[in-house]
Amino acid sequence: MISARKYVRAAIFFGLFALVTGGLLFQQMPEEAVAQDAAQDDSGSAAVQEAAPDATPATSNAASVECYESIKDATKLPKVDNVVPKYGYPNVKCSPTTGAVLWYGDPYYGTEPMGEMPKFNDKTDGDFAQAVIRPRVEHLKTLIQTNMQCSSCHPGADPATQQNDPRQLMMHQDIIADAQNLQHGRGAIWCFDCHNAANRDTLADQQGNEVSFNESQKVCGSCHGDIYSDWRMGLHGKRTGEWKVGGKKRWWTCTECHNPHTVQEHRFQPIKPEPPPALPRGMSEDDFKGADEHGGH
Repeated sequence: MISARKYVRAAIFFGLFALVTGGLLFQQMPEEAVAQDAAQDDSGSAAVQEAAPDATPATSNAASVECYESIKDATKLPKVDNVVPKYGYPNVKCSPTTGAVLWYGDPYYGTEPMGEMPKFNDKTDGDFAQAVIRPRVEHLKTLIQTNMQCSSCHPGADPATQQNDPRQLMMHQDIIADAQNLQHGRGAIWCFDCHNAANRDTLADQQGNEVSFNESQKVCGSCHGDIYSDWRMGLHGKRTGEWKVGGKKRWWTCTECHNPHTVQEHRFQPIKPEPPPALPRGMSEDDFKGADEHGGH
């Protein structure tokens, strides 16, 4: 009898224990499910937030911010945000020190093919297959100021009848302050040696061939043959892009770095250097000077 009572008590105890434990588990299950659902929702929301920039790439730009390339007033570039959506890079970053381009997120932004280049059948035939330039016409000062082509005031004329002797100009003093003292070519040349009298919207080389303002290298190369050869081979001037032969490269043309109207005053206008980088943490100016005195780099 005693054993039977024990079995009954044990059965009742385990039955009550099962009911209580099951009830508690039943109450906890919805909370866990809600927590899991909430976690999934949060995860999904985060994914949406991360995906949002790709889904709606920001194409707005900081139009008020402009950089210049190489020399002031030659080429200005508006800073455009997120032109490389994969990394969120702008097309350029402007230096707060100089206002010049500090680095390029997209060096090809706003460029176009260089166009046909003459062949000399020597090693200077160069790497122009994928060459691109930034068009110069839209950056010409007079066109920006007047919003008119040169031909609007200067109709085409026979180059043979146009006076090409130094004289004071009634206009364009902002480009040439003293036209009678134009020293390009040490005073041996004047306007129509480079500008096309027959079509004022273009230039002309020494053979009288019409040349676009975007291709100043063809005019400059008429006289500066040695520099032109170096430029064609990549030994002179500036370019960026792919290093490999045949790769896409952005080339700077002559007038982007040299002002042909002020060659005696500014053969090449240097840009103020950027400030030095911050010293490593824990290093003082005295430590830096000491390292330099001992042949440090």
